[in-house]
Amino acid sequence: MGYYFDNAATTPLLPEVKQVMHEIIDNSYGNPSSIHRLGREAKTIVERARKTVANTIISSVGEVFFTSGATESNNLILFKAFQSLRVRRIISSPIEHHCVLHSLEELEKLGCEVILLNVDNEGNIDLDQLRDVLSQSAKKTLVSLMHGNNEIGNLIDLTTIGTLCKEFGALFHTDTAQTIGKLPIDVEASSIDFLTGSAHKFHGPKGIGFVYIKGDHKLDPLLIGGSQERNMRSGTENVICIAGMAEALQQSIDNRELWQAHIKNLRKQLKEGLKETIPDIVFNGNQEYYLNHVLSTGFPKSKNSDLMEVNLDMKNIYASAGSACSSGTLKASHVMQAIGADPNRKPVRFSFSAMNTTEEVDSMLSLIGSICHG
Repeated sequence: MGYYFDNAATTPLLPEVKQVMHEIIDNSYGNPSSIHRLGREAKTIVERARKTVANTIISSVGEVFFTSGATESNNLILFKAFQSLRVRRIISSPIEHHCVLHSLEELEKLGCEVILLNVDNEGNIDLDQLRDVLSQSAKKTLVSLMHGNNEIGNLIDLTTIGTLCKEFGALFHTDTAQTIGKLPIDVEASSIDFLTGSAHKFHGPKGIGFVYIKGDHKLDPLLIGGSQERNMRSGTENVICIAGMAEALQQSIDNRELWQAHIKNLRKQLKEGLKETIPDIVFNGNQEYYLNHVLSTGFPKSKNSDLMEVNLDMKNIYASAGSACSSGTLKASHVMQAIGADPNRKPVRFSFSAMNTTEEVDSMLSLIGSICHG
């Protein structure tokens, strides 16, 4: 099967999640909007899942809405904040996910001012600049910053930024695709107005996610139709995937301490092993305050480094190159460019889950050594 270390991209389904989804496929196929027994059963499954998400982020169940994933959720917040709440300025960073950055590009065309904060060569956001910009004016302003960076693993302090936004009267939106289920989150304590997540990042199914919208804010719906999700997102609910997401999230919460300790040890094992195998290797991002499951590396230039992703794949090592291919031309990712990473080094992101083992890391290190020294 190989060695799967691309969990920041997507995670395999947990056995418990598969079981729950199979049971619903067989037994609970009703439409949640139907008033008969099968419909009511399906509705109960959806609402139970909503409660699981709400309990995870310490919110009201009425503030949680199901979507197709973080991309839809982020689009909903950004565009509807502009249209419904009359937000006219959005403060973000150059290392956000493309679903945020590309949305901001479109909003600029509609007349929204976009300010991208400076980041240093570790990817840390300039909080002094954020305070300075907010102090000048926070009227009709939304701050949109991801909790954990998907490429280099940097974390922001939600409470610090939320408190700053609250101090100046700005709204705060955070994309928690990489952190939900892995780190404790309290939307009220952190003064978060909007929060998004996606199930396939924590061993749930693809194509399902959620958005938290603080009850104070009334947003117009992105999808119009049969008034599902309390008019916020019409369309028959994906009961199977919603239940799968709730089960995956509950498993992540119940096992968080154990899984995160294991994952952190795997990261340390790989990092130390890579330094021994390739003394000239570098590590991207903040190495003191980071996501346990992400290790971004920069391989020194060699005869095999330019095709590192291909060489890894040929050894059945599944990791991410940390670069994007556009129109057939390989170029550094926007994150690598933003932090000023050495273009002569090949970035590779290894990302872990609790399903990975120390034996896999040892075997992978041996194979990487054969690639770099072969």
